[in-house]
Amino acid sequence: MPAKPKLGQNFLVDAQAAQRIVAAQGEMAGRTVVEIGPGRGALTGELAKRAGRVLAIELDGELAAGLRERFEPERVTVVEQDVLCFDFAAAAAQAGERLRVAGNLPYYITSPILLKLAASHAALDLAVLMVQREVAERVTAAPGSRDYGLLSATVQMYGPVQRLFTLPPSAFSPRPQVHSTVFRWRFAPRFTELDVDEAGFLRFLRQAFAQKRKTLANNLRAAGFAPATGAALAKAGIDQKTRAEAVPLEDLAALWRGLEAQK
Repeated sequence: MPAKPKLGQNFLVDAQAAQRIVAAQGEMAGRTVVEIGPGRGALTGELAKRAGRVLAIELDGELAAGLRERFEPERVTVVEQDVLCFDFAAAAAQAGERLRVAGNLPYYITSPILLKLAASHAALDLAVLMVQREVAERVTAAPGSRDYGLLSATVQMYGPVQRLFTLPPSAFSPRPQVHSTVFRWRFAPRFTELDVDEAGFLRFLRQAFAQKRKTLANNLRAAGFAPATGAALAKAGIDQKTRAEAVPLEDLAALWRGLEAQK
């Protein structure tokens, strides 16, 4: 079955890589794993050997039919659906546990999928995901590095992330023009720890990182924080000339609390 470029299909064909991705999940006996974009089933087969149950979320009808023919429904349930519409909370409730997630994410909707997983964090335990190398570098970047930005801060507010290994284009068919990196994401939200409101702080992060070339102070002033910005920055120990990408989440949380206190 030929790939459909409009769906971002680059199928994993490296069997050893599939085994490494599944091994990164750790112990899975009896666990329910959601696989995003199973495609031709390279990861699905390895997951089915180790997990209690696999929920394979596949948008392509032809691929979904092929997966149903290949795998026993008792071990692999194929859900023909857009993952952005999938109800992780309902699946977790049915499983009676927080879910594991695995997948080779389509390049063109990687960020929306990551945000969907973040929004579903209460239903999730950990995820091992393969994305374009540049995206993995952004997701796992530390404050002060070139790649750190809004996506980094947002993902990391929902738990620690770790880059595992990178695969060359030859590991896929058809071959993409980029390398792909596998990373692990453990869901352990930091909102309570940092004493911030989830919705309010996420909105604040979008304002803080609004324009990469502007300082944090200027971005916040543009967002309407002008009267309180200077005092709140000083109280949080953040220099007026600092950009948001140089500030750790702990300090951004302190700044947000200071701004909220002045409202």
